[in-house]
Amino acid sequence: MRNRHYNRNAWLAFEMPSIGINASIWFAIMLCFSSCSTIKDNNSNLMVIKEQGSFMVGGTKTTQTGTFDLSNALKPQGQTFHGDHAYAFYQIPEKAHKLPLVFLHGAGQSKKTWETTTDGREGFQNIFLKRDFAVYLLDQPRRGDAGKSSVEATITPTPDEQFWFTQFRIGNYPDYFQNVQFPKDAASLEQFYRQMTPNTGSFDAKVITDAVSQLFDKIGEGILVTHSQGGGPGWLTAIKNDKVKAVVAYEPYSSFVFPEGELPAAIKSNGLFGALTGVEIPVADFNKLTKIPIVIYYGDNIAKESTKVWNEDHWRSGLEMARIWAATINKHGGDATVVHLPEVGIKGNTHFAFADLNNIQVADELSKWLKEKELDK
Repeated sequence: MRNRHYNRNAWLAFEMPSIGINASIWFAIMLCFSSCSTIKDNNSNLMVIKEQGSFMVGGTKTTQTGTFDLSNALKPQGQTFHGDHAYAFYQIPEKAHKLPLVFLHGAGQSKKTWETTTDGREGFQNIFLKRDFAVYLLDQPRRGDAGKSSVEATITPTPDEQFWFTQFRIGNYPDYFQNVQFPKDAASLEQFYRQMTPNTGSFDAKVITDAVSQLFDKIGEGILVTHSQGGGPGWLTAIKNDKVKAVVAYEPYSSFVFPEGELPAAIKSNGLFGALTGVEIPVADFNKLTKIPIVIYYGDNIAKESTKVWNEDHWRSGLEMARIWAATINKHGGDATVVHLPEVGIKGNTHFAFADLNNIQVADELSKWLKEKELDK
């Protein structure tokens, strides 16, 4: 084989050698190249990925005082330590929309949140890749593949998985909610438990925001999609960096930011973490959130009024605060929407609507919003 050329459609053209390969074998090789093309066709499972890769972004660097001694290389003097960066895995389809989707996970989670679901279906990573969005999946600093923390932490193997089952509204353990969109087989539940991962250092919204902001500096304009605990760093990143052109938040809970002088009263809750409060920030910073479209989604089995069922009441307070927050954004001239999925006919969703059994329907709801806001150009 003396000459090889790749064109933009991933076909390969060869100059057939005069010796060394039987003609039938050569024909089989060429047939494979033609039939194994990754060009998107009538089979929706095929797509062209123009580029994919991963990188670290943001973080800190410290240097120990002294001089590095090669003969005593285990001593820290003169050596450096890099930490507190984020990890990003990305895929860019052949005909990508202008704005990529940047996915930031929630508490106890990693980028796995957005990947294959616990029962083996496609997650938002592939769903939106097939809808021609470039996707960036993040591990925030001190979590997952970005575990190199600059602060110490003790990771204690505490049995707590039945708490998370209940907190994330799969049901009230051991019972599943009757209409829940979580797969009820044992293998899927085990996958759910195993995808959880601890912090390797204390949660620090500023450290996370600094890293995510530097990601947008690197890749340019995009849409930030957050989940749960990632909601707070999401607002702060949009305030810090005007390359964030929209924010999509799935079930944010804490760290709703309000302009000084407009902090609402705490919302009482029978959840295990007590009342929910907002955070005051300068008016000038808050007003930056009014310059971009924002949408917030909440799932099902959330109480409509105060209840002793602690998981349902916990998320009731979150939904109520989100509505107050969105109203404040809009009062200041912004464009924020809260969508309670059962109210638009999408029922049974857990805290992980984007991974539930009906996640295509949930993705369609997001696609509709992206189109309405002209973010899918």
